[in-house]
Amino acid sequence: MPKITLPDGSIKEFDGPASGRDVAASIGERLAMAAVGVKVDGELSDLDTTITSDATVHIITPKARDGSQDPDALQLIRHSAAHVMAEAIQRIVPGAELVYGPPLPTGFYYDIRFPDDRPLREGDFEAIEKEMAAIIKEDRPFTRYGMDAEAGMAKLQDEGSKYKLDNAERALAAGSTELSWYATGEPGKDWEDLCRGPHVPSTGKVGAAKVMSLASSYWHGDADSDSLTRVYGTAFASKKELNAYLHQLEEAKKRDHRVIGKKHKLFHIDEEVGQGLVLWTPAGATLRKELQDFIGDELRKQGYHEIFTPHIGKLDLYRTSGHFPYYKESQFAPIPERETLSALATEGCSCAELSNRLEAGEVEGFMLKPMNCPHHIKIFASQQHSYRDLPIRLAEFGTVYRWEQSGELSGMTRVRGFTQDDAHLFCTEEQIGEEIAGCLSLVKLIFGVLGMHDYRVRVGLRDPDSSKYTGDPANWDKAEEACRQAARTLGAPFSEEPGEAAFYGPKIDFVVKDVIGREWQLGTVQCDYNLPERFNLTYIGADGNEHRPVMIHRAPFGSFERFVGVLIEHFAGAFPTWLAPEQCRVLPISEKTNAYAHQVAAALKQEGLRATVDLGNDRVQAKIRDAAEAKVPYMAIVGPRDEEGGNVSIRVRGLTKDAGTMKLDDFVRELGDEYRSRGETTVAKALGVEVEA
Repeated sequence: MPKITLPDGSIKEFDGPASGRDVAASIGERLAMAAVGVKVDGELSDLDTTITSDATVHIITPKARDGSQDPDALQLIRHSAAHVMAEAIQRIVPGAELVYGPPLPTGFYYDIRFPDDRPLREGDFEAIEKEMAAIIKEDRPFTRYGMDAEAGMAKLQDEGSKYKLDNAERALAAGSTELSWYATGEPGKDWEDLCRGPHVPSTGKVGAAKVMSLASSYWHGDADSDSLTRVYGTAFASKKELNAYLHQLEEAKKRDHRVIGKKHKLFHIDEEVGQGLVLWTPAGATLRKELQDFIGDELRKQGYHEIFTPHIGKLDLYRTSGHFPYYKESQFAPIPERETLSALATEGCSCAELSNRLEAGEVEGFMLKPMNCPHHIKIFASQQHSYRDLPIRLAEFGTVYRWEQSGELSGMTRVRGFTQDDAHLFCTEEQIGEEIAGCLSLVKLIFGVLGMHDYRVRVGLRDPDSSKYTGDPANWDKAEEACRQAARTLGAPFSEEPGEAAFYGPKIDFVVKDVIGREWQLGTVQCDYNLPERFNLTYIGADGNEHRPVMIHRAPFGSFERFVGVLIEHFAGAFPTWLAPEQCRVLPISEKTNAYAHQVAAALKQEGLRATVDLGNDRVQAKIRDAAEAKVPYMAIVGPRDEEGGNVSIRVRGLTKDAGTMKLDDFVRELGDEYRSRGETTVAKALGVEVEA
């Protein structure tokens, strides 16, 4: 008689074993109809999974409680859609051999071996999608059945697929005691696939699916093994949601920061400099400098001290912090001292032996810094502190280096060298809550000024079953509770996610949704009891004894490179006036007003504004078009009448006609106010026109 605990804490009792479907039906008929799966004690399962003992149960539906798409439901839908697509492909290409087909965060794929004389082409997508739609419309049940290892392997040997045999052998080696299949319909009669599941109840629950692209792959990722075709797709619970996603992809293409960045000369990545290493061009540097000045102003108000640290440090520093060798795969290789390297070469030391000696600490060297924290810690430790000095807040725009795989690099959003708006706060335990709250308020301020109001908060906790976390569990408990309490003060939705903590402490991440609905992890705040312990940091307390400070890591922007890449796509290159590399372009109607155009630009520059003059020979309409394509917030068009009256005719970005005429002095003053306010569109308001901020 299992007792089922539901997410709201209520308990339901059953006379005997109950399925997830039974639990859903006991709550309500509508829930049972909508359900696509179940979570039993945190494990995602089929709706027909039988529950025989007391358990915590969560019924999975396509929509979460807040109305968003439930990621667990999407995983079930997409895993099931991979089967639907595989069945459709085998109808079209009968000799296709299935290898492996998992769900992904944005869809799914299936690796397939196609006959040499019948490869899959993009021209087949329409036919595949037609078959998939038919399978979905048939609404056939996903039916699971299992076999013991011996019978299951005999079945696979009879079928003759070496790929499925290999999958089964791996499953048994990992501890499985049986093999399972899923049929879309009746086992032994309808299409089926070796699979652990779970799946939605029927093909109709897939809703809508689409084949997206093809790529080459290899069996087990080995280039010397069988060549496969990876077929990517995506699926949603409804056609409406699929269409919204496809629209989002189209918008994302238009907003690709790599394309816009090149067009507007914001940054450059050069092969001779190195992949993943960003060169900030003058326009991009202006944008970055504005962001730095913005946060710098706020840091001064909050009592931060700005510091500077080197780009490299000794390996022993990172051994103490724990970054080396435990995270060596994501860091640049260590740099041995020149004399040591020469001596080892004379000894005939191999590269492998050198690596082992560096890792063991037998050989000293340096490393491009992967984190700023150890350097900031050393500044704190360079002098004795009293409890009266705390909190001490150290901030740096510090550049760090990570070894990302070349295939994972992407423009500015995934790079190998990036600058963080990094700060570390050293405080007493009693000050933790207030200091974290101050960090969070800074993140909220930044998002507010940039118009990024749609975000959620993720509290990353340690995974109790993982060994990667260091430090006293009691300190972890205190740090995690401090993060929870701080997150509750934000007035925004937040979730707790075990396993997402840093190795030294829990963290609060801000996940921002941009204007086309994509999510980006940006600002972060972390509470850390462990690094002060590892570096033996102390302060003198009111009792005259030494005490251990707590350390808070925070980076509201995170990486400037990543943040600017996100901003480029969020604004599609049309930055607000205070961030725009070019804030006003002065357009003389003819050569007769070139001198006045220079006068207008000089007045704007005197106010600290970024203005240029277009002295080209094109007609003014062509100049207006060029400025519009460059996303310049304001154009000041000047002709003989404007010069006579000391006026400028204003064209506002986004409008297809002149907004009106202003006195030059008024325009300069209003645009200056708009720049300094970092948000208010004062020029447009003065002209009585409405534009997006």
